[in-house]
Amino acid sequence: MPSFPFIAIEGVIGVGKTTLARMLAPDFNGETLLEVFEENPFLSDFYGDRARYAFQTQIFFLLSRYRQQHLAVPNALARGPLFSDYTFAKDSLFAHLNLAGDELTVYEKLHTALAEKIPAPSLLIYLRADLDTLMGRIAMRDRPYERGMDRGYIESLRLAYEGFFTAYTASPVLVIDTNHLNIVGDPQACIRVREQIRSVLGQGTFQQALPQMPLTIPGTDSINAARVHASRPLQGSNALHEFLSLTQSIGNLGAVLSDGADRLEIQAALSACQRRLNQLAGAADITLEN
Repeated sequence: MPSFPFIAIEGVIGVGKTTLARMLAPDFNGETLLEVFEENPFLSDFYGDRARYAFQTQIFFLLSRYRQQHLAVPNALARGPLFSDYTFAKDSLFAHLNLAGDELTVYEKLHTALAEKIPAPSLLIYLRADLDTLMGRIAMRDRPYERGMDRGYIESLRLAYEGFFTAYTASPVLVIDTNHLNIVGDPQACIRVREQIRSVLGQGTFQQALPQMPLTIPGTDSINAARVHASRPLQGSNALHEFLSLTQSIGNLGAVLSDGADRLEIQAALSACQRRLNQLAGAADITLEN
């Protein structure tokens, strides 16, 4: 087990993961591990044609994230606390949203083999935001490959993240609503987040076992809602896999509805959700009422 805490920050594109990681690391005398999006040669093409470039983009990210975390995380934790602006686990979330069929099967086999060698965070901070907030922040940072970002895709990501971290059990999760949280313009906001983390980690002293119960930190009105949770796992890995697949299908349904799709497209998306729900029930050995 590491001697220092490994804190990962997660959330949808544009929510503020990198900014928060950079601001918190010095307060804890720690280091940052930042994801390098720009090195993926398929990324700009993917945003222009997701169906055509999804597999290349996803496999490149998977191998890049593995290469970075497999070596960098243990080395950094030998020196002090580590703040990362992503988790290896979230790679699977994007894959289930963008891949299907044989491509998804190949991805899952590779991800399973690599994930066994990646350490889980001591604490995962999930930054939550509404769609309009996310779109505003994406526009404000104005990355070339994110210009013209599709609202339906971001909404499907947002819904997928919500489902993913509801079922996430590998680490305790601290959820922070960032809709009215300005950690750049309001120094007090960053201080409150920092103190929340110190409280969760045991007043600045790393503890191996974090509280496995809802936790509300007082004095965080601008953060609105913050909690540490550890969801009880579903019956077996198959049930958890089917649950995550269901959340992806619901995310796709949200994207279809937001795009103003026709009746047949909506029916197909609803049918996919129904199939996933039935598969989840079967994996959990539960009979649904008609």
